[in-house]
Amino acid sequence: MTENIQVLLVEDESVLAAIVKESLEKRGFHISIANNGVEGWGMFKAMKPDVCVIDVMMPRKDGFSLVADIRLVDDEVPLIFLTARTQTEDVLKGLELGADDYLKKPFSMEELILRLKALVRRRVEKVPVLVAKEFLIGEFLFYPQQQELHYKSKIFGLSQREADLLLLLLQNKNQLLDRRIALTKLWGEDTPFTARSMDVYITRLRKFFKESSVVDIVNSRGQGYSLVEKH
Repeated sequence: MTENIQVLLVEDESVLAAIVKESLEKRGFHISIANNGVEGWGMFKAMKPDVCVIDVMMPRKDGFSLVADIRLVDDEVPLIFLTARTQTEDVLKGLELGADDYLKKPFSMEELILRLKALVRRRVEKVPVLVAKEFLIGEFLFYPQQQELHYKSKIFGLSQREADLLLLLLQNKNQLLDRRIALTKLWGEDTPFTARSMDVYITRLRKFFKESSVVDIVNSRGQGYSLVEKH
């Protein structure tokens, strides 16, 4: 599975970068290294990697800025933050910018490998799109293939993760979407990290639905979420 995976590692600690490169290449990954965020941005545009591992604290352009730029042009490529910063606010900021995962230093090489494989596997095994090309949700029209949510004259572009999560909520419309089921289908595992990640995407979707009082996403604490259409 790893033979054709192109990994862009953006890390300014040369010794750590060399260790990660050697370890991953032994397992069949193809690794390209950028020493700072500016170099990483240039290499991302040139090589279109399958997955990116990005340090937060870097000279010239930090990891947060790099991820923000990447998400402007690519909603799907998996992104992992690799950093010594472990404060909750940093994790949430990374998720809000579009990161898929977060590893703190020092980390286990095996854990990094498992997360890389999981992220790439989930990109290949996308949540199936429902047969319908559009869905009416209250006053909204949802176009899953275009990843767009329309409300009157407004058009909201959704990321792949947002569109996939909204599809799951629609499949369970006016019913409870179990957290564990959603996390397993979209993130591949039910962990505190993936749970926080899903909460961030739920918050994003709620912002769109605040345009109307007819649709809401209701939280059942510890159990899951329900997409509710009020009549």
